Amino acid sequence: MAEVLVYVDHVDGAVRKPTLELLTLARRLGEPVAVALGNGAADTAAALAEHGAVKVLTHDASEYADYLVVPKVDALQAAHEAVSPAAVLVPSSAEGKEIAARLALRIGSGIITDAVDLEAGDEGPVATQSVFAASYSTKTRVIKGTPVITVKPNSAAVEAAPAAGAVEALSVSFSAQATGTKVTGRTPRESTGRPELTEAAIVVSGGRGVNGADNFAIIEALADSLGAAVGASRAAVDAGWYPHTNQVGQTGKSVSPQLYIANGISGAIQHRAGMQTSKTIVAVNKDAEAPIFELVDFGVVGDLFDVVPQLTDEVKARKG
Repeated sequence: MAEVLVYVDHVDGAVRKPTLELLTLARRLGEPVAVALGNGAADTAAALAEHGAVKVLTHDASEYADYLVVPKVDALQAAHEAVSPAAVLVPSSAEGKEIAARLALRIGSGIITDAVDLEAGDEGPVATQSVFAASYSTKTRVIKGTPVITVKPNSAAVEAAPAAGAVEALSVSFSAQATGTKVTGRTPRESTGRPELTEAAIVVSGGRGVNGADNFAIIEALADSLGAAVGASRAAVDAGWYPHTNQVGQTGKSVSPQLYIANGISGAIQHRAGMQTSKTIVAVNKDAEAPIFELVDFGVVGDLFDVVPQLTDEVKARKG
């Protein structure tokens, strides 16, 4: 069976959820071979093996932390040469897409970005993409070289599938470009205790109808009761009510959770582009004619200041 390279997104050995989702998809195409780089790379092996990696290629060097992107591209290129895979899968983060694009250029292959599903085809992997502000779905495949595919978080379930997970050292020679852009400092992001927005299974968002920064406490309370991430529409962010890092939409982040709850959001096309692939969408809006209701699975016509606190109380009561 053909091997499929999976780039591992981890923090000091702790594997992030999108990588485990990639392993689920990789098993549809062949035998997953994980590539873990940097500090803690060897510590990823147990989690990767538990979720289907037959082999884990590791390499640690200071270049991965000290310089941007290119050292990781060098390593993935080395892995590609060593394995000759049927495909290369990368999480669809900002960094992941840059790594994938550079790798595809180097190996002379086509690239597909922001896939939301993968399946095996007679002539190679077939990716499903959501296009034109999520109004259409397309089936796409690469016709030149080894397919390089980035996959959006929450596109597949995390499934345990124990495999050998044999750890092998990857031999990497860094290119002259590897040290071209140096990282001069890092500022840790302040933790909210909530899931990462793009990876969360549930997202609770607020829009113009929240009517003020202080009122986002209502949105946060519902999110915390559900173990959810907090999002915001562009109108709320532009008004200074919530940070841009939490903006959902065409000019913010794209999310695809199992459940998306939109509160006081009208449903402008640029917002829909960032959340329309959510599996279940619920909206609370006092305007019965709001465009968001054309999209939702469940809609509540009502004042969010009445509805959301009641919903939060009900969630807490059911949790006991």
